Amino acid sequence: MTASAAEFLEIIAFRLNDQSFCVKTRSIREIRGWAPVTPIPHAPYEVLGVINLRGTVIPIIDLAVKLGMPGTEASERSAIIVTDVNNMTLGLLVEGVSDILTVPAESLQPVPQTAGQAAKFSEGILAHQDAMICFLNLEELFAASLNIVGGRGGGGDAGWEEF
Repeated sequence: MTASAAEFLEIIAFRLNDQSFCVKTRSIREIRGWAPVTPIPHAPYEVLGVINLRGTVIPIIDLAVKLGMPGTEASERSAIIVTDVNNMTLGLLVEGVSDILTVPAESLQPVPQTAGQAAKFSEGILAHQDAMICFLNLEELFAASLNIVGGRGGGGDAGWEEF
């Protein structure tokens, strides 16, 4: 049974700047509609702010900005993908979730060598129904962010006693 499970990938696909991306479903806790965020002073540019998720304050990241793309304009069609990455709970703002799919593992193609640093943040490219979907590796994408969004948010320790 485990051999057949390894032959398929369970993913959630979403849109950013009219491009398709996906992540593994096992790292996703929930998908929520857009809700206003509370800004954090001195947070990194991609951190829009925080929300209260059932008593837990979590940072909301504009995933497009994190990927070096123009920011996402939040609307009623936007979604927040709540995920657990590197022992952090994060909300990822996306334009909208398009599908939850189970795809054959052999449909995952390697990222071209010429992609440079982008290859580090991607598990590969999925060719699915005449579309190309970039399979993101959230663990790598947020590995350098452990000290930014973990713990006390983007402001660090300096100045927080003032509040």
